Amino acid sequence: QVQLVESGGGLVQAGGSLRLSCAASGTIFSINGMGWYRQAPGKQRELVAGITSNGRTNYADSVEGRFTISRDNAKNTVYLQMNSLKPEDTAVYYCTAVVTTPLNPYGHDYWGQGTQVTVSS
Repeated sequence: QVQLVESGGGLVQAGGSLRLSCAASGTIFSINGMGWYRQAPGKQRELVAGITSNGRTNYADSVEGRFTISRDNAKNTVYLQMNSLKPEDTAVYYCTAVVTTPLNPYGHDYWGQGTQVTVSS
């Protein structure tokens, strides 16, 4: 069984910064793509940023230039550095990873439980 555990959410004023972390644990062969999604109240879940196993990144237009995704493959961890935060960034942030395991050798998409980020104006 694989678990993704997020940390680093909280309350911050507009213009501030937060760093989210998400660590994968369990019987893991490899981790392919990793990413962050968010869901605000009354809205659909949306992709924030993604990173491939070799470090290629992509971002939603709304966070480009303000957020940075990175990963530490030795620690099975993905990070999201969020700068210049805006009230519209308020949401529950979820990490996701495509993980290969003995039971899922072709990869399975796992999700974290979510962490709340609230940006006050």
